[in-house]
Amino acid sequence: MQARAAAAGVLIRVLRDGVSLDSALPDLLTRVAADDRGLVSELCYGTLRWQPRLAALAAQLLHRPLRARDRDIDALLLLGLYQIQHTRIPAHAAVAETVAAAGALGKRWAAALLNAALRRYLRERAALDAAVDADPAHALAHPPWLLDRLRAAWPDAWETIAAANNARAPLALRVNLTRSTRSDYQAALAAAGHAATPIAHTEAGLELARPCDVSALPGFAAGAVSVQDGAAQLAAPLLAPAPGARVLDACAAPGGKTAHLREWQPALASLLAVDRAESRLDRLRETLARTGAAATVVAGDAGTPAAWWDGVPFDAVLLDAPCSASGVIRRHPDIKLRRRADDLPRLVAEQARLLAALWPLVAPGGRLLYATCSVLPEENDKQISHFLATHADAHEDEIVADWGRPGRHGRQILPGEDGMDGFYYARLGRRT
Repeated sequence: MQARAAAAGVLIRVLRDGVSLDSALPDLLTRVAADDRGLVSELCYGTLRWQPRLAALAAQLLHRPLRARDRDIDALLLLGLYQIQHTRIPAHAAVAETVAAAGALGKRWAAALLNAALRRYLRERAALDAAVDADPAHALAHPPWLLDRLRAAWPDAWETIAAANNARAPLALRVNLTRSTRSDYQAALAAAGHAATPIAHTEAGLELARPCDVSALPGFAAGAVSVQDGAAQLAAPLLAPAPGARVLDACAAPGGKTAHLREWQPALASLLAVDRAESRLDRLRETLARTGAAATVVAGDAGTPAAWWDGVPFDAVLLDAPCSASGVIRRHPDIKLRRRADDLPRLVAEQARLLAALWPLVAPGGRLLYATCSVLPEENDKQISHFLATHADAHEDEIVADWGRPGRHGRQILPGEDGMDGFYYARLGRRT
């Protein structure tokens, strides 16, 4: 399948059907030549990253909107604009290949339209860019509702957050310290031709200078290393379960933090991983099998523990709560296109439900670590404030650290700070 036609198919599934990029992309990649798969991935991620701005430009280039059945041609126009603006593909090649993709999609009639629109952009680029960038939402490639939320929450940093969201995320690794030291694995990477640097504030994190196929990393298949952002690597040492502890990882899939908990403390008495989605549990089991991390995996709703809990309290609970994912947009650019403002009340209610349901499972003297990959206060600081106000047996176990920003409760990492994703952590202790 022609590369740009395949990329257009992915964009249609994301933009029209609301399918996640992680779900839509792999299916299409199997239909293109192996040599084109990197290009298709780059076009899909990049076009979705800049879609709000590209769509505003496209609207100026079309005399009237295309019909709903021609959304694939809309997608090709976005792809053409992305190539011209953000890749090293020569403009003439970007135009020619994008126009050719219309024929590959069986819509030769659209070739002239795409050619005219893209060539007009090349002629009038400065004026068209200036007109679009007069609107901050277009200039920063974010939906207005999200930009408004960021501005309200972070008045001194909202533009920096938006810029970080639009940057390419680095490939971050977590070395399995039960198998190797970070420095030894860094040396193994160097011997294999992969330069890497330690990730600040982590014990096991390395950031690759250049992304690569993870299957080519030394020892990856054998569990010597896993892909995990530096911010996510903070969870296990923050929870810090002691030898012999009973640990629960709620909402555990795809299993990166579960495996890290076992690597961080191999002497746990037990580690229970719970997640509701059976399809995500398959990935969790694969992660555990590859890394050799021992854990019991249960399919169930973390908010209804009566269905899976044996009644014995846990010394440590990790709640990586479902959230807006507004802190990891640089890794999942489709989030800012699929997420809606009216999703937030539902997510906040779900977080509160999970906190309330899991708290009775924490043993007296035990702790619960609440985590989200969000930068929005209603999911983070405000959520914990409400919980503490309604649970007299809970207290905040303050996180003292040199990363992130302290809030009224917990600590917030903003996207790009110290090279990390946006994450929030709050640690709660149960009174004895």
